[in-house]
Amino acid sequence: MRRRTLAGGLAIATAALLTVLIPSPAHAAISHKSPFDCGKTFYANNWTPNHSPSGAIDWQSYGGDAIDGETVRATAAGTAYFKDAGSTSYGKWVEIVHSDGSRTRYAHLSSMVQSAGTTKSVGQGTKIGNVGSTGNSSAPHLHYEQRTSSGTVDTSPTVEGVTVSLGQKIAIKSSNGCGSSNPYTAEEVCGSGYDVIDSAALGTVGKVFLAYNSGNGYNCVVTLKYVSVGTASAVSAFLEPEGSTRTTDSGSFSYYAGPVKRSAPGVCVKWGGSVGSTSYTSGFEHCG
Repeated sequence: MRRRTLAGGLAIATAALLTVLIPSPAHAAISHKSPFDCGKTFYANNWTPNHSPSGAIDWQSYGGDAIDGETVRATAAGTAYFKDAGSTSYGKWVEIVHSDGSRTRYAHLSSMVQSAGTTKSVGQGTKIGNVGSTGNSSAPHLHYEQRTSSGTVDTSPTVEGVTVSLGQKIAIKSSNGCGSSNPYTAEEVCGSGYDVIDSAALGTVGKVFLAYNSGNGYNCVVTLKYVSVGTASAVSAFLEPEGSTRTTDSGSFSYYAGPVKRSAPGVCVKWGGSVGSTSYTSGFEHCG
């Protein structure tokens, strides 16, 4: 049963964040979230000396939550560039160039959502890879940098409103993708066996999710609303295997559009959706 509401129809329906409100002059125009899922807490370690480059943060395990394999998300919107230095330096890594020319780097990833040499437009919270230990790394962690438009590393980067200065190690809780009162998740809407493999934020009004079921080879797209939750309003979700027709679910819904499911073995897919006038459309990706 689809747990959502059509217009005119029936509804079917703990670690503390340390807040040090010190602005980062190098990134005054861009506000960065944590690079992890909503609610996740990890240590941001700006250790010194002998950390290259100075000012980079190593995100590390906190409490009983091991960081290895964790989803890595864009801390702010921009254009992502996927790269691979092999067994040296950053290993698998992503650089995101933001609207003001500043950039962030995410290194030692175990995997990336796209192959090296490609680019992708991302929103804040879009998945770009997973934590690993590739390149010149001795243990799983996420190497993270904030740089100015000229390439200078910010030695006191600010994430979630917390400035992490040289020599500091601070536990920071992620609010990336939070702020939604929507009671549903993409996995719940798609059903058993589906895992989210990518997502795109629709500003603050919603988010589009791409999920995959390795058991049956089906893709699933869901758009969740983060505004007017519980009240019918315009939402859409679509999925298009390359070389085939597009399947779209759109209308006035209270919680979400979708699930849109298609089988696409060995084929790239284009996916996206909208909440109101804010929309997202991917390129053909996630092939195979």
